[in-house]
Amino acid sequence: MNRFIFDVDGTLTPSRNVIDPIFKTWFLQFCLDNPVYIVTGSDKAKTIEQIGHDIWNACARVYQCSGNDVWEQDQNIRVNSFVPTDDMNKFFSVWLNLSNYKIRTGQHVDVRPGLINFSIVGRGATKGERADYVKYDEENGDRRTIAEAFNNYFRPGYVAQVAGETGIDIMRAGEDKSQIIRDFTSGDRLHFFGDKIMPGGNDYTLAAEVIKRSGSVYSVRDWRETWQHLKRS
Repeated sequence: MNRFIFDVDGTLTPSRNVIDPIFKTWFLQFCLDNPVYIVTGSDKAKTIEQIGHDIWNACARVYQCSGNDVWEQDQNIRVNSFVPTDDMNKFFSVWLNLSNYKIRTGQHVDVRPGLINFSIVGRGATKGERADYVKYDEENGDRRTIAEAFNNYFRPGYVAQVAGETGIDIMRAGEDKSQIIRDFTSGDRLHFFGDKIMPGGNDYTLAAEVIKRSGSVYSVRDWRETWQHLKRS
């Protein structure tokens, strides 16, 4: 059976924004006609805010926080817990001083089930400040540098991955998005859509597992490209 797995930010919606209303109507019907699974670094409340409870509830399963908080409709299937260590908090403090990007808006460390999101610009950033950091990061590789520094220091127990537009997701090793693969059987034909499938991105490890299962992986730039692929499927 075909099973469709989707990231959210940059794949079904603009990053940290709501789904396009026309696409939403189309995609809701797609969810009713096909087994759809969502895997995102965000928590439940944020995901419902972005895609709506109707789509969220129409999915076969939703993997919040990179698979560390798992839901089937309103039933919580399983949840992992994880809080930053003292060494991690020191690391975050050091990089808030080391990064050459100087705008700070607060809420730099967001603790979620099984996952920590770290952001230099902070979750308090306006859309303009987020866009400014995105441009800086694209030109300077700020997040990639920080993630590599984290991995060099904290591996093999923990892993950092570039996620969304402004953040870095940090998890225990093996508890990234790739962990959801164990919920699928060898007979499932998997189709995974994500915008961070490059090495170091938070979709990369799951994409690699899907490919091992002879599934299909679609690296997309935005929800429009996702929609184009789906209409051709």
